[in-house]
Amino acid sequence: MAASCRALCNVRSYFNPLGLVRSQYGALGPIGVRLLDSETHRPGRGFPPGKTSSQGGYRRSYGTGSGGSGSSGPGVFGRGAGVRVSVRVMGCAVLLGAGLGTYQTVKNSVQTHLAAEDTKGLKLTLYQYKTCPFCSKVRAFLDFQGLPYEVVEVNPVMRKEIKWSTYRKVPILMVDGDVQLNDSSVIISSLKTYSVTKKKSLAEVLGYYPEMQSKNDSGKEVTEYSNKYWLMLSQEETQDLYPQKEAQKEEMKWRQWADDWLVHLISPNVYRTPSEALASFDYIVREGKFGSFEGFFAKYVGATAMFLIAKRLKNKYHLQDDVRQDLYTAVNDWVAAIGKKKNFMGGEQPNLADLAVFGILRVMEGLQAFEDMMENTKVKRWYQRMETARLNPQEL
Repeated sequence: MAASCRALCNVRSYFNPLGLVRSQYGALGPIGVRLLDSETHRPGRGFPPGKTSSQGGYRRSYGTGSGGSGSSGPGVFGRGAGVRVSVRVMGCAVLLGAGLGTYQTVKNSVQTHLAAEDTKGLKLTLYQYKTCPFCSKVRAFLDFQGLPYEVVEVNPVMRKEIKWSTYRKVPILMVDGDVQLNDSSVIISSLKTYSVTKKKSLAEVLGYYPEMQSKNDSGKEVTEYSNKYWLMLSQEETQDLYPQKEAQKEEMKWRQWADDWLVHLISPNVYRTPSEALASFDYIVREGKFGSFEGFFAKYVGATAMFLIAKRLKNKYHLQDDVRQDLYTAVNDWVAAIGKKKNFMGGEQPNLADLAVFGILRVMEGLQAFEDMMENTKVKRWYQRMETARLNPQEL
């Protein structure tokens, strides 16, 4: 895919509701571009801003590619749905599939988040779409961990902010301007491992998430990464982090569930009706980096296309006619799994599964689907605790 789009009307793509899979087993990509393949990955090489071959050569690139928090382009398009769109702008649809959260970001393209916790001196830069659920997962993790990072908001159409990368999807996390991480689950697992272990360098940690090539259900070759839900710790470190028996397995199970199932319920719900689809794209355009023409096109053409695609997604994932019921059931299953005796899946503090589910659900904030979910499920108290924990973890 070209690094930039000189003439939007000359770019033709397909929305792939199937691409939404990014089962984080390869690429999270649900919902979004590629339609959701917002995170389908394939390692990318290039030079980050301000870096040339004479300044250190190629940087290392790691990630998960299958469709989810990656695919071809920062969630820009995919093929498969049979719905053809003549402009890349629709990539933003993926976004929403990827979510529409009310994540509080400044209007500038770069925002610095400061925290008190030691990060071993790492300089982190997150390239993102504000409304992408996979990007939201990464932000939730970084915020809770107290890791300082900069945010670069990527234009969903031109993507000039990541023109230096051959990997054209988001999130992309640059570490010290030299190491590129491409998948939301790989980003989270590797950084968490690095922050806990006292014996491994970041390069050693990344080596535990090897790349593999495989084919998805459509027969298309995708890049996947092993161990993406595992933290690579010593037995002693594992026992310290997971004192409760089976806690680690439960965390991994629900992280995968969030990527393989929960994320696929977002698009059918936020694009459920023509009015909801329009409201979703109105939010995307207001909060994203669009030119006036791009914004107009994205809002009206994008909303129409995604309304139709949402219907296809409903059939693909065998959802009920009233897709809200599937969302309610999924959310209540999550709350039931936490149980009445714990504040979070992680006990007294959120674990990586809590942060993943929270990050995905958050992209619906401000939309009718989110209000309905809060009113008709038991998730509200947990969600409010997560908001407090993310912003003020020291108060737990």
